[in-house]
Amino acid sequence: MKAYVLTRYGSNKEIQAVDLPEPLVKPNDVLIQIKATSVNPVDFKIRDGQLRLALPLRFPHILGNDAAGVVAKVGSSVTQFRPGDEVYARVDVDRMGAFAEYVAVDAGAVAPKPARSTMEEAAALPLVALTAWQALREVGQLQPGQRVLIHAGSGGVGTMAIQLAKHWGAHVATTTSTPNVEWVQGLGADQVIDYKKQAFETVLNGFDLVLDTLGGAALNKSFQVLKPGGKVVSVTGPPDPQFAKDQGMNWFMQQALWLLSFRVRRLAKQHHASYSFLLMHPSGPELRELSALVDAGTVRPVIDRVFPFEATKEAIAYLETGRAKGKVVIRVA
Repeated sequence: MKAYVLTRYGSNKEIQAVDLPEPLVKPNDVLIQIKATSVNPVDFKIRDGQLRLALPLRFPHILGNDAAGVVAKVGSSVTQFRPGDEVYARVDVDRMGAFAEYVAVDAGAVAPKPARSTMEEAAALPLVALTAWQALREVGQLQPGQRVLIHAGSGGVGTMAIQLAKHWGAHVATTTSTPNVEWVQGLGADQVIDYKKQAFETVLNGFDLVLDTLGGAALNKSFQVLKPGGKVVSVTGPPDPQFAKDQGMNWFMQQALWLLSFRVRRLAKQHHASYSFLLMHPSGPELRELSALVDAGTVRPVIDRVFPFEATKEAIAYLETGRAKGKVVIRVA
């Protein structure tokens, strides 16, 4: 099969198209013939080595986290899928490899794709939808009537988070640039802060939850908009000690992340708030729930551009420009 592999940490120059054997299928695996995949910021962060502390790689390493396609084979213990089923998945963290013609995924991470979605639309969903779902519902414990700020509402995670938060009955504020203000309102945002004209921390207050997708100064300022007891859930900020424990990291790594996250946790304490780092986990059951919402028309995938498989490196470069509204998708077959 053809696949795009990272040969070492660096730039797109370190990504090469190669021919590899099909992945081995373990008893609990589903082998997916990939029809479409998508690019996420985590892909170029992994490429750059920004996440080597939490996600160390062995090279060569196939990139890619989202898969939509057709079941080619199933493992001996799999009963819920059979060859020919149309499915989608967020590939397991330790088995990334969706920039390829085939990928083997644990059956627990796989779900039937939404019936009303094309393969490209389905590929745009898993990582960003699961990230938004878990940040808002599992970690953030978002309740109807609460107020949530979602940073970067025109991005992949932001577009899904706005729609899900509105579905769950929240008041949604988001940040975006001037050309996208009306567009994110169309996704359901109640309040839009144009960061080119306003500083969100001077406009918003009394919020229950912030979903941070930006990190840096935006993360630090997010605590200013919270009411006492509020929460910031970040997918880009420093991993915290609880994350280290959840991942089963050793004592040294737990101490390293304690130091790395000390400043942001101190900010949270000063504002009588809490801080959590989220590394999204694959979940077939949550994708099944998502499929029902997509088929009901409650949420919809948002795609900016679709690239051919041969232009995988160009697709990554395009997402890096920061101009994409929604997802950048790669049509594999």
